[in-house]
Amino acid sequence: MRSPLLDTSGAVAAQAPDETVAAHYGDPYAEQRALAGGRALVDRSNREVVRITGPDRLSWLNDLSSQKLDTLQPGTPTQTLLLDPQGRVEHHLALVDDGEAVWAHVEPGTSAELVAFLEKMRFMLRVEVADVTSDYAVVSLAPPSPDGGAEALGATVEGAVAIGGDLLVPRERLGGLPDALGLRPAGLWAYEALRIAAHVPRLGFETDHKAIPHEIGWIDVAVHMTKGCYRGQETVARVHNLGHPPRRLVFLHLDGSVDELPPHGAPVTLGVGTPVEAEPEAAVEGSAQPGQIGFVGSSARHYELGPIALAVVKRTVPVDIDLLAGGVAATQEIVVPPDAGRNVKIDPALRRRIR
Repeated sequence: MRSPLLDTSGAVAAQAPDETVAAHYGDPYAEQRALAGGRALVDRSNREVVRITGPDRLSWLNDLSSQKLDTLQPGTPTQTLLLDPQGRVEHHLALVDDGEAVWAHVEPGTSAELVAFLEKMRFMLRVEVADVTSDYAVVSLAPPSPDGGAEALGATVEGAVAIGGDLLVPRERLGGLPDALGLRPAGLWAYEALRIAAHVPRLGFETDHKAIPHEIGWIDVAVHMTKGCYRGQETVARVHNLGHPPRRLVFLHLDGSVDELPPHGAPVTLGVGTPVEAEPEAAVEGSAQPGQIGFVGSSARHYELGPIALAVVKRTVPVDIDLLAGGVAATQEIVVPPDAGRNVKIDPALRRRIR
C-alpha cells in the first residue's frame, strides 16, 4: 500500500521490500541527525500489522512463540519469534498488549503467512486473529529501540498504539502526522543506518532460511530461556546448553573510499593477505563463491561512522582479521561472540547494543 508521505516534496521511494515508503526526502544525513535527536519520524507503513483478541490470547501466544507472554503486562513492549520445528526463525514480531488485544507488526509480505499459521493453531481457544494492515500504519519516532520512546507522543494521536519506539496509527492519519506532531519526516535510509549502527538485526536481511536465534543475537531479546516448551525450543536449548551456533552476527566498518555499498546477500570473504592458518575449516554451506565465509545482511552510510554493514559469518572466523564484504575491505566488530551458547553470558553493555 503506497504511503501518502511519498507525495512529500523531495521524497524518493525505497527499494523492495520497502518500495511503498520513502528512502529519503532529499537530505539523508540531516534526516539521520534529526531522527537520532528525536526530531523526526520515519514512515514504516510498509510493515504489516496483526491484532489478536480474546481472553486466551497471551497464554496461547506463549505456547506458540519463543517469548514468555502469559504474564505480559499491558503497555509493555516486547519481541518474540516463531520458529520451525528445527528451531529456524520464521517470523519476528514486535508486540504489545493493551489490556484488550495484542498488537504486533511484522516484515512486509509476511502477515498473510503468519495469520494463516495462527489460524491453524487456534483449536478451541478463545482467540481471534486479524490482519489490520489496511487500517493501521507503523511509524518510528526514535532510533531503533525496544525500550520505549513513543508512548508520550502516541498519547496525542487518537487511536494510536505504542510499541517501544514505534507507533501504530490509524492509516488515514498518516499523511498529516509529521505536521501534527511537529516532526520532520525522515526516510528509511536514516532508520536503517541507525539500526545497523545499533547492531539490531532485521528478519530477511540478517536472516536466511536456516538462521537460528543464537546466531543473530535474539537470545534474551526475543527468546525466554526458562519458559515452557514451544515449537523449535529443543534446538534453542541444545545450542544454549551444549554447543555453539554455526554462524555469528558481526558489525562491519567498510572502506570509505569505495563508492558502492555491498548489497544484501553479497559474499563475505577473508581479507587480502589473511594468513592461511586464520582461515576457517570450510566455506559457508551452499556458498556461491569459493572462499565465502558469510554474507552481507544490510549496509548503509551513517552520518558519523561512514559506510557500515551487518553480516553473518562462520563462527570460527577469527574476530581480529580483516574481511571483504562484496569486495569492499571491512573490519569486524563483535556482536554475537564466537563462544555464544553453552550458557555463555553476553556482556550487558554488548547486549544493550544488540537490542
